[in-house]
Amino acid sequence: MNTIISESLNNFTQLYMSQWLEQTGLPPASVDLYGIPSPCIVRTGENWVYWEPQPFPLENKSLQKVATALDISLQDDIHGFYTTQLAGDMKARFAELELSLVQVWNEDDFIRLQENLIGHLVTQKRLKLPPTLFIATLDSEIEMISMCNLSGEIILEKFGSKERRVLAPNLASFINALLPIIEPQR
Repeated sequence: MNTIISESLNNFTQLYMSQWLEQTGLPPASVDLYGIPSPCIVRTGENWVYWEPQPFPLENKSLQKVATALDISLQDDIHGFYTTQLAGDMKARFAELELSLVQVWNEDDFIRLQENLIGHLVTQKRLKLPPTLFIATLDSEIEMISMCNLSGEIILEKFGSKERRVLAPNLASFINALLPIIEPQR
């Protein structure tokens, strides 16, 4: 596993957690994850869950099934990004963009994530687009933040098109530039 990515992600997660605690007196909360089991859940609210990150539980800490399914090699950083921890998605700002950093919530979610990455890569291959691996969502249904599997750059891409903009030279730089966005449940 890539320890630089794990350290960057752990640092951001700790900053995210501390800002939630400072602003609300509670750990992060999520409406979207309510009713979905996870070892991250520390408390349940009216229609939301409070969560704290947990160590990634699986022995196989890689996305090798994705690579094998498509007969490709994946950038090393992506393995560390998705297998450092279990956590809820975290809202953040990168420059002018507000995003939700995709995280793995439980072991079933890890399976779904791999299936979604395979589907994403198959679509790109069919459209003859360079392979990317999504890492964050935006409010837009057609744009996402991804890692280019050829260069390791972090890009803003429009799904199904060649429209791309480089945001950061690599995943560590991207994560290190993130600022948490705290949206307490009401």
